[in-house]
Amino acid sequence: MRCQECTDYLKSNGPWSQLVEYRNIALRELRHNRVVKLGGLSVTPFLVPHRDEFSETVGYTIAGANKSALFIPDINKWARWDRDIAKVIQGVDYALIDATFYSAGELPGRDMSKIPHPFVTETMALLADLSAEDKKKVWFIHLNHTNPLLRGDSEESQGRKLERL
Repeated sequence: MRCQECTDYLKSNGPWSQLVEYRNIALRELRHNRVVKLGGLSVTPFLVPHRDEFSETVGYTIAGANKSALFIPDINKWARWDRDIAKVIQGVDYALIDATFYSAGELPGRDMSKIPHPFVTETMALLADLSAEDKKKVWFIHLNHTNPLLRGDSEESQGRKLERL
């Protein structure tokens, strides 16, 4: 579903149509790399590679008066993106990025090559050369229920299996 189709759908299908009708929400079109001002914030959506059978997949750069954040909750492998994730992280204060799966083999019986999210292990390897200060900016989000980082007692979350980022 593309932007206009999505807008039309929200306006004509409950319960979203009621939110629009009662002006609880205002629909605003977003465009790739076009800044939107929201009060004291600037939000810049940008396209990221991911399955787009229903709509585009986007990340955001959010900038306030003093801090900025990168928000990429869903993306295919970093190599499929036209930007270098390490360099992008260096340009923000916080980076909230996709950590759907920790590593290959996390879904028994499934071919993980058909699910192209970047593994946390891959992301950590890509970011290994960042400074300690830049590494502290990274927050892994969008974890699948199978991701061992969700279990506080796992080797992965304790940093015993792989050095912490």
